[in-house]
Amino acid sequence: MTQQEFAVIASTIPLQPGIYKYYDGDNKLLYVGKANSLRKRVSSYFSKTFTNYKTHELVNRIRRIEFTIVNSEQDAFLLENSLIKKFQPLFNINLKDDKSYPYIVIKNEPFPRVFFTRRKINDGSQYLGPYTSVGKVRELLDFIKQNIQLRNCKLSLTDANIKKKKFKVCLEYHLGNCKGPCEGLQSTQDYEEGLQQLKNILKGNLSPVIHHFKADMQKEVQELEFEKAAIIKKKLDHLQQYKANSTVINERTGTVDVFSILQEADTAYVNYLAVSNGSIVQTKTITLNKKLDETAEEVLSFAIAQLRETFNSEANEIIIPFTIDYPQQEIIITVPRAGDKKKLLELSEKNVNYFKEELKKKKLLLLEDKTAAQVNNVLVQLQKDLQLLELPVNIECFDNSNFQGSYPVSAMVSFKNGQPSKNDYRKFNVKTVKGINDFATMAEVVYRRYKRLKEEGKPFPQLIIIDGGKGQLSAAIESIKKLNLVGETTLVGLAKNEEELFFSGDTESLKLPWDSESLKLIRTIRDEVHRFGIGFHRNQRSKGSFKNELEKVDGIGKATIDLLLKKYKSVKNIKEKSEEELTQVIGASKAKIIAKYINNLTSAITE
Repeated sequence: MTQQEFAVIASTIPLQPGIYKYYDGDNKLLYVGKANSLRKRVSSYFSKTFTNYKTHELVNRIRRIEFTIVNSEQDAFLLENSLIKKFQPLFNINLKDDKSYPYIVIKNEPFPRVFFTRRKINDGSQYLGPYTSVGKVRELLDFIKQNIQLRNCKLSLTDANIKKKKFKVCLEYHLGNCKGPCEGLQSTQDYEEGLQQLKNILKGNLSPVIHHFKADMQKEVQELEFEKAAIIKKKLDHLQQYKANSTVINERTGTVDVFSILQEADTAYVNYLAVSNGSIVQTKTITLNKKLDETAEEVLSFAIAQLRETFNSEANEIIIPFTIDYPQQEIIITVPRAGDKKKLLELSEKNVNYFKEELKKKKLLLLEDKTAAQVNNVLVQLQKDLQLLELPVNIECFDNSNFQGSYPVSAMVSFKNGQPSKNDYRKFNVKTVKGINDFATMAEVVYRRYKRLKEEGKPFPQLIIIDGGKGQLSAAIESIKKLNLVGETTLVGLAKNEEELFFSGDTESLKLPWDSESLKLIRTIRDEVHRFGIGFHRNQRSKGSFKNELEKVDGIGKATIDLLLKKYKSVKNIKEKSEEELTQVIGASKAKIIAKYINNLTSAITE
């Protein structure tokens, strides 16, 4: 659109506040902006010469202008951010954040369950969050489970079902993790009090929870229920410890949002700390791509609006490094010079700097932003270092995972042209190996993987990395021999601690330079298979896919196991008890069976 063409329509543009939208000849949305006076703001694009090439290019592409009048500058600000987030126009700031965040949901049902989810659906349930870290969500839920008695079963606890006595209390009740609402042993009001405590914990507001437990403890003492009082005292200590660890600033700081920004060419990084009662309850750093030479003030204002909306912030104070034009009148803008708020801002700045440096390292290790020729050079160097017959354009890596010496699983990741090929990742539940045997486990999963590739006529990787050193490497090679695939690929073992590489038959290991591109790629692949394997293992445990070890003992039933777990809390603790101690709980005959099982297990390990 030329200046002359704009002059024809200029008088039709209102002087009120609102948002404007620029479209190109194909009716594609190019840009969304806000203005206190729409006519003045839009006219500025056509009445001056821009030194910035991108802005000049934007004006040249404009063929149509739309505008929406709103009541205030604040409304224009909110609408602009909403439209940018929804349509992501070509010339607006681009927020690089396509993650789906986890929530904690309080289910809309009698005696509501509380659990982790990524799916937010309109079912009347209450969704708390979102949270920036899955690990943080699981940590919070574990903490809550240890301190607040809420059910985790999927029973339909309607009044009618409870009155009909359809259900019986389970092990969770006997372990003290649930108050038994399924048998009518807990009232709706008492359950709701527990949910309110949960909400306070998630908001970082621990004081009401602590006061509630103190009152309960005093009540038990007055009724001479000293054992119950002691249990509550343990929970109080746990809460006090959690509060001490999570409080990083004065509680009088209240509920505030803290933002800092770091700019580098056309990229900006913004860190967000959500603080409640002196505790950091959320932290997130985002990357933004600038398109039209936006100022730091404009970028920060945009990022604040997006982050506060995403994480449902209710804070009425924002702490930032410099003053910005933020039109939400009810929000207090603070630029601290000293004190606790200044310390929070400095902490946010540390986080944004750390994020930028870590991002650079990841890009280097994962070969991001490198040309095809640069990626090829890394693979050529790896071929040379490992003396491979072919360029390793396809690399697969295996790793075993177990939990405290139990429940073995394996994982495999695939890298093609130096990049993760996630569609080719594989998970393995170990089928043929009894107990923990890393060598046999590696032999099994390698055999299964390449037997399948052979049967399907698919190409083999040029390089297979076995994470674990000589023993696992030898086991993997035996499987390759059984499949008559010797010479089809190269296997190399990677020692877990020293990052040494082993080839079959070699007495000496190969140590690549620590900062070599080859080792950086190998290290990245190794870290990725660890991440993938641990995630798979955690998933299986949380689903209950692994059976309790004691269920494998002949002559020991579920009722006996429940009794032992109620008394000793874990299989590990049961294993440490003497036959005499077990006899007091489950009787002499069953104690003898379990003691024999434990002794046999110990003997097998020491042999």
